Amino acid sequence: MSDESAGSTPARTKTVTWSDPAISAEAARSMSGLDFMHALVDGTLPPPPILALMNLEAATAETGEVTFYCTPDESHYNPIGTVHGGFVCTVLDSVLGCAVQTTLPAGTGYTSLEIKVNYLRPLSTSSGRLTAIGRVTKPGRRAAFAEGEVRDAEGRLVATASSTLLVFAV
Repeated sequence: MSDESAGSTPARTKTVTWSDPAISAEAARSMSGLDFMHALVDGTLPPPPILALMNLEAATAETGEVTFYCTPDESHYNPIGTVHGGFVCTVLDSVLGCAVQTTLPAGTGYTSLEIKVNYLRPLSTSSGRLTAIGRVTKPGRRAAFAEGEVRDAEGRLVATASSTLLVFAV
């Protein structure tokens, strides 16, 4: 189908800029997870590239809980004109993992083993700034468990998730 027959509109663009991820990854090996997350929140360490790509901002970090903010834009839309579910899943995976990270000692990492997401309402650019919270429900030396939620700018629950994460030495 040509652009003319599709009712062509001007192309939109998005430029994503990020810092070298090796800087933060190296620091993560020598810092406790909570200290590392505090350094991301206060800007002492550059955020990982996924935060720039997803319009995510690490806002708060305490032992076992983190809060991130994000604002979806049209670049996150699916073919039917709403924010793709993968966007929300990635946001939740990020806060769940970072919540677990706040419980880990230096020299310890994590990776998601599984995540289950419940989508409760669609998102669009009119949803405004989202608040995503991740909480550890059970920390562990080999596996950790976390749950989280995403709310829209009006405080309405958008999605919930639970996850199991593998904990390992780095």
